[in-house]
Amino acid sequence: MGRVAVPAVVESLEDVYRVHRGEMPADQARRFEVQEALIDTGATGLSLPRRLVQQLGLLPLRTRLAVTTAGVREMPTFGAVRLTVQGRDCICDVTEVDDACPVLIGQVPLELMDLVVDPGRRQLVGNPAHGGEHMMELM
Repeated sequence: MGRVAVPAVVESLEDVYRVHRGEMPADQARRFEVQEALIDTGATGLSLPRRLVQQLGLLPLRTRLAVTTAGVREMPTFGAVRLTVQGRDCICDVTEVDDACPVLIGQVPLELMDLVVDPGRRQLVGNPAHGGEHMMELM
């Protein structure tokens, strides 16, 4: 399939809510933009390097077992962020990875945003089953 990377915005969900309630100015909300978030359809969720987890001030939720290229490992999980890709967003917990790793977007956030990988063009596209429109399935 080849490498697929996309621009993405990740925001502290806690800060998003505080801005919405008028408790914080929008320009103080913790967020970052990355030009090349790696799409990893073999991964489940959203993984962020440790420094970005700290930058967002995310709170630890639990430790979970994960199958990695280095074997089964315990991975710290933090909650929650708003992830925005191509104008679509979703709310998801975060798995912390080493700072040497890129931002990884896995299958669950892609499903929530109704995005799929077009392997021929090596890019993300709106789900063709929904005419490319952002649609939820509630069946």
